[in-house]
Amino acid sequence: MSVPDPRAGDTGRLTRTLAPRTRRIVYGEQGPDDIRRELEPITTVDLAHIVMLVHSGLLPGTAGAHLVTAVRELRDSGFRALDGLDAPRGAYLMYEGHLSDALGADVGGKLHTARSRNDLKATVTAMRLRDELTDLYRELMRQQGVLLARARAHADVVMPLYTHFQPAMPVSYGYYLAGIAAALDRDLAALAHTVDELDRCPLGAGAVAGTDLPINPEHTAALLGFTAPPLHATDAVAARDTLLRALAVVASAAVTLSRLATDLQLWSTQEFGFLDFPERLVGGSSAMPQKRNAFLLEHVKAKAAIAVGAWTAAASAMKSTPFTNSIEVGTEAVSVAWPALAAVRDQILLGQVLVSGARPVAERMADRAREGFVTATVVANRMVARGVPFRTAHHVVGAAVRRAVESGETGLTGLDGTELPGLHEVVADLDRGGGPGECAKVVDALRGRLAEHARWAAAHRARLREAARRLDDEAAAVVARYAPGGTG
Repeated sequence: MSVPDPRAGDTGRLTRTLAPRTRRIVYGEQGPDDIRRELEPITTVDLAHIVMLVHSGLLPGTAGAHLVTAVRELRDSGFRALDGLDAPRGAYLMYEGHLSDALGADVGGKLHTARSRNDLKATVTAMRLRDELTDLYRELMRQQGVLLARARAHADVVMPLYTHFQPAMPVSYGYYLAGIAAALDRDLAALAHTVDELDRCPLGAGAVAGTDLPINPEHTAALLGFTAPPLHATDAVAARDTLLRALAVVASAAVTLSRLATDLQLWSTQEFGFLDFPERLVGGSSAMPQKRNAFLLEHVKAKAAIAVGAWTAAASAMKSTPFTNSIEVGTEAVSVAWPALAAVRDQILLGQVLVSGARPVAERMADRAREGFVTATVVANRMVARGVPFRTAHHVVGAAVRRAVESGETGLTGLDGTELPGLHEVVADLDRGGGPGECAKVVDALRGRLAEHARWAAAHRARLREAARRLDDEAAAVVARYAPGGTG
């Protein structure tokens, strides 16, 4: 019986394949670097699958040893043996065909036993998403560390906080940064939850309905760093909702960082003069010699759009597709995620150096706090403490501010003959409801949360390292036992 060659497009049923231009659209470029990037994770899954097949009795030990050796040699060489081979149906089938050529169909042709490209692709996607989110998590923790360090360092630098672009209340610059950290803490928690959702390995789900062969999906799941096999085969290959949640979480963090960048850019203008950036973090102008542009902040702001757009594009591609394996979902929707995750990673890296490098101009901040009458609410509250109805106090203080503005005064110096406390005292007294007087408490709580996030990340990394070590050991054991001259 003749054996069809999948590299030539012969599947038994189909004997022709895509024309070169269409092939490039569907499968992308197939240069050496492209092949290596695509096949590296696939071959990791293959090694786990081979080990499981041998242990399950579905693959003879000698065949498993030959496959493990061939796959390892390909990986170690950067897949050089595949350079220049035709891939009319993509790199994976080209690679599988090479194994059949090198080892014979009776060995190479057994690699794909009890699986489909559907569950293989879902597994590779889950592994890549897990790795990329874990990397983002690590960088976001570093961003948190910078924010909290600067929050503590600048807890006494008083500034006005604005609502509707008008000076509102006195706070500290450190308190403001702690607020950004509080928002990002929730994104860290959501990222960890999303990574934990990737605990089930899709491998074993087959094309859409599992398999009747006696495989052990728990074994492959453990070797690949997952905690469990598929719960439902169709869900395993059809769903990419975790990808959508990942993009939503990442977009949320990106939006928060874009809002931080907007404030920092505004406060670094000459009109505000609240912040100064060192020369390494600003740029000049090709035409205007006086310019000093904090242009990196504009990159931080813009990159959030890539994440928001990726979620929109992915959700749109998935919308109204059948709940089964689908190119729209598994390929097109997924493809937009990787550039977005890379963009947000770059955004976070920029955020780290910008928050670290920004220097508050304390005197200017304090002057604007005084000139902006930001103690007015505190004055009204002190009248309330003496028994004055708040609405009456609000009216009285508002009238006093109007008179001060009309007379050219730059702040409230007193009311009813009572001298107001200094700005730092006012800020310290705002110690209820999470106000700036509780800045140290906020920072301590967030530092505790950051330590929890670090423990989760360490445990996650340790589990993946142990899975990789176990996969290496068990693959080596197959070779040692079943290869010619082995102990088997």
